[in-house]
Amino acid sequence: MVHTSHMENAFNRRSFVKNGLTVAGLASAGVGFLVSGSSVFAEEEEHRGHLTRGDAALLRFAAAAEILETDFWVQYNELCGIPDKEVPGGKGNPAFTAALSVLDADMAQYVHDNTDDEFTHQNFLNAYLVSKGADPVSLEPFRTLMGSTATGSSGKMRLTNLMELTLDTSWWTRYRSGTHNPDLDPSFTFPQAVPTLAKGKHTAIPRTDADTTDANFLQAIANTAGFHMPTIEQGGNSLYPAMAQRATSVEVLRILISIGPTETMHFQTWADKAGNAPPLTATDPMTGVSVTFPDLNSAPFGGSNFQTNLIMPEPCPFISRKLPQCSVIRPTETKGIALGVVKFLTDMGLFIGQSPAFFSLMRDLAEDADEARREL
Repeated sequence: MVHTSHMENAFNRRSFVKNGLTVAGLASAGVGFLVSGSSVFAEEEEHRGHLTRGDAALLRFAAAAEILETDFWVQYNELCGIPDKEVPGGKGNPAFTAALSVLDADMAQYVHDNTDDEFTHQNFLNAYLVSKGADPVSLEPFRTLMGSTATGSSGKMRLTNLMELTLDTSWWTRYRSGTHNPDLDPSFTFPQAVPTLAKGKHTAIPRTDADTTDANFLQAIANTAGFHMPTIEQGGNSLYPAMAQRATSVEVLRILISIGPTETMHFQTWADKAGNAPPLTATDPMTGVSVTFPDLNSAPFGGSNFQTNLIMPEPCPFISRKLPQCSVIRPTETKGIALGVVKFLTDMGLFIGQSPAFFSLMRDLAEDADEARREL
């Protein structure tokens, strides 16, 4: 378990891992049971109910990612979802909820259900780790960020920042491309659906009640949320199948390939709703940053491959260009996937305001996951 007293110590925990030692506090986060790389020993450990070091690292990174997802989905649910016994906290913001409903009348229900899903993912992964004698993940010492103070927010401290986002919306064109796959074309640049979201810092929730007084700007905030949601979920959409390729235990593989499709269902839902964001231009009265949401059914997009109600991946090259095109999740390249996710979330601005110790822990967890190897 991660403890506050150890979090601020920036010692190299990984050196302890490589030396085959287990230590308390932060040093033990991401270690779990260290075992031999031999397939025979790995199988024996699985039969005893233990995890290989690699499998524990994969699940630990997944748990950390789910904890972070839960944190920002809770913020959305408090303001524009359905606070109830399943997902407690907050009282809702009627103005923001109405603006988000422009994208779809069922947005509040979808936000609630997505939040509930992430709670179950984080709780299950940590409980499973404990059941196998491995260390769970806690990020509670880093719950230090101020969130929204608008009507509806619980005012609790947060792990993530939804008010200074820079969004990569190239997933919109990536999944509609029939000629390029980032696994085969890593240097290809997919165009942004909303180029202005990739520049400057944008809020995806009303920061204060003042953000709800201008209807056009409030709709821009709702549109930003509408694109942030699929931007996040497409990351998990790729993370789980990429990590599954490194799992040793059949049961750990089962966990990864069972949770992963749920993330895909989330992504498909939100990708569909983002296409309904009304075209507009607005300027943030606090920062002066401008955003323009284009009509995605018009040039430079539009046409049969870019109509906004498309939610199925366009068939694309997969494994080899010598093989027929196939409709697949992309990317699923496993090399460096966890560190890539940390960089993706950091570049998004989701962690603005977090401490150096937080980034150090996330890098450690990611490096451990990326070092996992199938021991078969």
